[in-house]
Amino acid sequence: MRAGDALPPLEVPVTRTLIVAGAVASRDYQDVHHDAEAAREKGSPDVFMNILTTNGLVGRYVTDHFGPRAVLRKVAIRLGAPNHPGDTMTLTGTVAEVADGPEGAVTVLVRITGANGLGRHVTGTVTVEVPR
Repeated sequence: MRAGDALPPLEVPVTRTLIVAGAVASRDYQDVHHDAEAAREKGSPDVFMNILTTNGLVGRYVTDHFGPRAVLRKVAIRLGAPNHPGDTMTLTGTVAEVADGPEGAVTVLVRITGANGLGRHVTGTVTVEVPR
């Protein structure tokens, strides 16, 4: 792997179940993540995904690519356009840096983007340690 290498895209169907289950699993009980009427009252057209679910999907994307022995060392993301039910988020990534890591491992910095029908849902970087 080298700087500039692209990770294959991952399409994530954004379902109501994914949004609600992710919020419950991360103990985020804000009504905008499970109650469509409450979300509309607060100006959103529907429920929307929370940042913890997005963070988990970003981590999954990177570890799916680098394998089960990969260790996430840092995830730094920023949200943009919300993920609503019925859309699809496509995660893409590019290797930005590769460096020697501890004990013969390699440390890789990956730039991540997750886009949906409204635009960029998530942008950021993930630092992952991969055994040689």
